[in-house]
Amino acid sequence: MPTSQHQQMQDVAVVIPVFNEAEVLRAVLDDVCATFPLVIVVDDGSSDSSKDIARASEAVVLSHVLNRGQGAAIQTGLEWALRRSETSVVVTMDSDGQHACHDAVRLVDRIRLGDVDCVLGSRMLGSSGDGGATGMRRAMLRLAVRYTRFSTGLPVTDTHNGLRAFTRETASHMRLRHAEMAHASEILETLAVNRARIAEIPVSVSYSDYSRSKGQSSVNSVNIVVDLLMR
Repeated sequence: MPTSQHQQMQDVAVVIPVFNEAEVLRAVLDDVCATFPLVIVVDDGSSDSSKDIARASEAVVLSHVLNRGQGAAIQTGLEWALRRSETSVVVTMDSDGQHACHDAVRLVDRIRLGDVDCVLGSRMLGSSGDGGATGMRRAMLRLAVRYTRFSTGLPVTDTHNGLRAFTRETASHMRLRHAEMAHASEILETLAVNRARIAEIPVSVSYSDYSRSKGQSSVNSVNIVVDLLMR
């Protein structure tokens, strides 16, 4: 039986790029699908059972035959979401369990106020100011923020947070050409070029034993450096 919140989210499409997240994906999708009627999983050439887990959920499942990178997966999901005439808000979130579904709801609530075109989740606005990140990653996140403020003029505090909400019109401007982590900067550059009105709200990021076992904190620090160099 759909909840009242579920019914209120009929015009929202949630895009979740997935690559080899079988260990946590079922729990992530159970949580998101209980809140949002339309969840679009883009399996980006996973070699584990991620695609089967997604197909067993209530999500729409799109597939890349080969791994093309997170940016390409997000672009595929955005295009599918915008083919649906009812979609007025598009949310992106990660598939590794680091994002909280209630934070996605808060992004949607914020964008519904009508005074902004995009709402970005920021782990830097929380009480700790670093979202629980440590060492090299925290330094790289701050470097990325400084670079993005300089290059785009956007007053952002977090540049590599996958939790975002766009109006339909703003999402339609996205043409993500950088398949890998550089897509995060590309999204912000597109917002700047189109003079989109943006807002940030504090969100939590859970650095679990699972994500640490995959080396995400350190690897993504390197990805951020590569991203900056590519720009």
